[in-house]
Amino acid sequence: MTKRKPPDHGAGGPPGDAPQAVAARKPMVRAIKIALFQREIRERLSVAALDLLFDRVEVISEGQRAVRGGRDSYFGSTMLTVDLPALASLLSDACDAGTARRLAELLDGDAGVVRRIQALSEREAARVAGAVPRQVGTHVTIRSQGAKVFVDVDVEAVFS
Repeated sequence: MTKRKPPDHGAGGPPGDAPQAVAARKPMVRAIKIALFQREIRERLSVAALDLLFDRVEVISEGQRAVRGGRDSYFGSTMLTVDLPALASLLSDACDAGTARRLAELLDGDAGVVRRIQALSEREAARVAGAVPRQVGTHVTIRSQGAKVFVDVDVEAVFS
């Protein structure tokens, strides 16, 4: 004959009085399966938001044509400014410095956005120079300061 130890009901009293007593007696479940796929959450800019930003961006361009090395060239810059507080009534996100930092990072990492910036800069170079260039090279720098995002584009173009 085997003697059994009486159940310990703890401070809660008899088994009917404390749900802790039942939970304490359940064994831990052991994980015996491993997930095959790892999931991650990615953040990207919405197409509608990009259209809004490029429709409302402040654009300042300057430059001049010059003949260098026998080639008709253009050297200039275009600066784009996204003022988030000015867009607050149209955006559901907070229009603060943190959002500006995230926006600058996502703009800088998006090849489609860089192509859009380059195309805008090419149009600006043609407008300022008074002629459509044959070849355009750009260097894009994106940064945030406060609740604004600044895109600086150095532009070099050749006409002949």
